[in-house]
Amino acid sequence: MTEDNVVYIGKKPVMNYVLATITVFNEGSDDAVIKARGRAISRAVDTAEVIRTRFLPNVKVEDIKIGTDAMNRDDGKESNISWIEIYLIQGKNT
Repeated sequence: MTEDNVVYIGKKPVMNYVLATITVFNEGSDDAVIKARGRAISRAVDTAEVIRTRFLPNVKVEDIKIGTDAMNRDDGKESNISWIEIYLIQGKNT
């Protein structure tokens, strides 16, 4: 997995990330990773589902990793932020 195959999810509309992920596959890669933190997690899940159901039905979810990181806030306190990584793989004959 290279950094070129990673799509970071932020505050843009879901379709922006769908197109970015499809571009990863169209450039010849057989896999892609969708990464998000905090409130963007639901957008990451939506992105993966739109890709699988509407655009690339031969793409499957290979793995999903979740976790929590401790972050230092501006006020000096520590807070936890959740993250998700969705690993997609493109099957050739599916």
